[in-house]
Amino acid sequence: MNSDSTAPVHYDRMLVVLHWVLALGLISQLGLGVWMEDIPKDPPGLRAQWFNLHKSIGICLGLLILWRLGWRLTHSVPLPPKDLSSFQNALATLNHRLLYVCMLVMPISGFAGSNFSQYPVKFFGLVLPKLWEPWPEAKEILSEVHEITGVVTMVLIGLHLLAALWHQFVKRDGLLKRMGWSR
Repeated sequence: MNSDSTAPVHYDRMLVVLHWVLALGLISQLGLGVWMEDIPKDPPGLRAQWFNLHKSIGICLGLLILWRLGWRLTHSVPLPPKDLSSFQNALATLNHRLLYVCMLVMPISGFAGSNFSQYPVKFFGLVLPKLWEPWPEAKEILSEVHEITGVVTMVLIGLHLLAALWHQFVKRDGLLKRMGWSR
């Protein structure tokens, strides 16, 4: 835990960059995932192309999420605002922790589920080695975990955005400057 004298006022530039890159990437990926579900299986190949793109982007985001988590665990961050109630602080902490859990579970469940399917996992066209033999039941369970985690992530992002807007336009406490580009 940071002490008041060593806590930074802003998040460091790497966390800011990772935050915004992941925010744009995750929101786009979630939108793509929802949209892909309605792609018809005919003509053959069109649906697979979009799913392979989704998997490729998911692998990239998964690696960025691991980088962000590692960076976050090894670098100091600003303390919560002093005027935030303990209840509000607990809600913010819970939301952030659940977002991290979802950001880890989603790519892991998607990648593992894809490896249990009968189709190869392609990373921008490169066929990755198959880790397991096809196991339809495991693929189905992991697909459900992936989809449910996606829905939970959307709700958590929505709450995160509402809190950010509340700080910016209702409280007007400048909290968002901590995750901004300028210093």
